[in-house]
Amino acid sequence: MIKEINSKDNRILKECQRLTQKKYRDKESRYLIEGHNLIEEAINDRVPIDYLIFDEEKALNTNFDGDSYIVKHSLFERIAQTETSQGVIAVVRKREYGFEELTARCQGGSNIVVLDRLQDPGNIGTIIRTAEGAGYAAVFALKGTADIFSPKTIRAAAGSVFRIPIIHVEDNRELKALAGDLHKKLVVTSLEADNNYFDADLCKDIALVIGNEGNGVSEELLEMADVKIRIPMAGRLESLNASVAAGILMYEAQRCKKKINKQHLSEVTIKCKRN
Repeated sequence: MIKEINSKDNRILKECQRLTQKKYRDKESRYLIEGHNLIEEAINDRVPIDYLIFDEEKALNTNFDGDSYIVKHSLFERIAQTETSQGVIAVVRKREYGFEELTARCQGGSNIVVLDRLQDPGNIGTIIRTAEGAGYAAVFALKGTADIFSPKTIRAAAGSVFRIPIIHVEDNRELKALAGDLHKKLVVTSLEADNNYFDADLCKDIALVIGNEGNGVSEELLEMADVKIRIPMAGRLESLNASVAAGILMYEAQRCKKKINKQHLSEVTIKCKRN
């Protein structure tokens, strides 16, 4: 059922305006997504959607069966997050993951990636998207990391935030404890590390930590690490963009793991033939 909103003081419109701010997204565990493609993905992925808001100047086109509202263009612009909006916004609820569900997802040789105080929404969204593509079980975000559910991050993640668990971690000690409980080696990136990433053992289950764009991984976390690695640089470069480095390391760890699994399968096959 579609209802009309004609006043800027309408409760629904005010809710949406609040959700343009991080503090209310955190408080209410809800956020905004904008555009037909993202909303269709959310519907297909069974993301809990509270309602949709449509710009009256745009065509109504969605498979959503829940509450919907249509507003004047001038009112829609108050909540739109993009310069050239497609005229549809959804209010969705953040998915919550308990430890048992997280444990189940992380079993069977799955890796996780950890964001240590990253600030750029594009980097964060790209890493989340890459994590899904590389088959990672979850993304952990340490306190101090920029808002995962900001509009720019959501767009950069291209729908991956709907499907891969995003776990907020209070501090480094909690991260270390979680990694231990999930049987993951804590692997951190550092420009001062002795091991190049292709010389390190990344074949076991890992929690791969990607550090802040300017300062890298925190000193405390470096001391807690099980493995420290770096990406070697040619020329005069000191480092790569955080999301590029994350992509290289995430896929390298998966390649290494699959290589070991393939070798193990070959050994089992040979034994079976001999028997």
